[in-house]
Amino acid sequence: MSDVVVATDPNLEAAAGAHGGSGWAFLGRKVGGAVISLVLVVILGFFAFRIMPGDPVLAMAKQRPMTAAQMDQMRSQLGLDRPWWSQFCRYLADIFTGNLGESYVYKQSVASLIGQYFWNTILLTGTAAVIAIALGLWLGARAGWKHGTTFDNISSAIALVFWSVPTFWLALLLLMVFAGILHWFPTAGMMSPDPPDGTGARILDVMAHMVLPVLTMVAVVYAQYLMVMRASLVEEMGGDYLTTARAKGLREDLVRSRHAVPNALLPTVTLVFLHLGGLIAGAVTVETVFSWPGLGKLTFDAIQGPDLPLLQGTFVVFSSIIIVMNLLADLVYRVLDPRVRTS
Repeated sequence: MSDVVVATDPNLEAAAGAHGGSGWAFLGRKVGGAVISLVLVVILGFFAFRIMPGDPVLAMAKQRPMTAAQMDQMRSQLGLDRPWWSQFCRYLADIFTGNLGESYVYKQSVASLIGQYFWNTILLTGTAAVIAIALGLWLGARAGWKHGTTFDNISSAIALVFWSVPTFWLALLLLMVFAGILHWFPTAGMMSPDPPDGTGARILDVMAHMVLPVLTMVAVVYAQYLMVMRASLVEEMGGDYLTTARAKGLREDLVRSRHAVPNALLPTVTLVFLHLGGLIAGAVTVETVFSWPGLGKLTFDAIQGPDLPLLQGTFVVFSSIIIVMNLLADLVYRVLDPRVRTS
């Protein structure tokens, strides 16, 4: 039996190796950039709050009268009497060992506080994100497909109005109308002071408390997805592949859903990851207005102190979430768009 020799093109092998190498190089650059950003965040997390006005010990002295000697002793216990470089070294050592310090106000470890309030924020912002993304993509696809029509003009105008409204103003307005005047929804908190019995009733109680804060977050966020999806779909409208799909006899709804929308989704997928981190970090205003027990409300309470360890911990957590989401956005876009992989 004769041997079979398979000829290979050296140029193709080199190109394949280059693409594989460029993929690892791309990953290395993005991960390296994320690590550098995290290091800068950790450093900024110390110095940014040290220059804030206010004395934590004086704030605690307002709640419990202290003599000057007692205040000096309290500063010594908190380590605030040490030189800044000594405090910074202690801060770095704690951060890299997973110790975020102890809250001045709550007298509890910052890590346990963040773990306690984190999932409340995820519940609120996650629900708002799912609704905002679904609503924005659906309206954006329809507005882009019917661009120039009355539906497009009205939906885009409404979205831009909500996008331009300050979050705190809209939150206060909804709170005043639907909770204060109409009494349709609870005014504050995550659960009623006297929660109902039964799992189902408790879930409904939490859902009732979520309506207004979720509605606020959706209203100010969904416009971004709508406008990007609309613009992407308008660009796809003149594509030859859509003409071919119509020539095959496909209905307009199928041409839009099976061919135009999947291609228009690429920029929107990146936007989703970029804004998920920002949505979590941006919950401070909404959680404060509605007294939702999450990281945003925790951060606001820490500013009142100022509770430096708690501020540093929430700042590092929020910033880390944004950096990780930005990294995922870059990686996902490279996977979804072959033009990025071959560039």
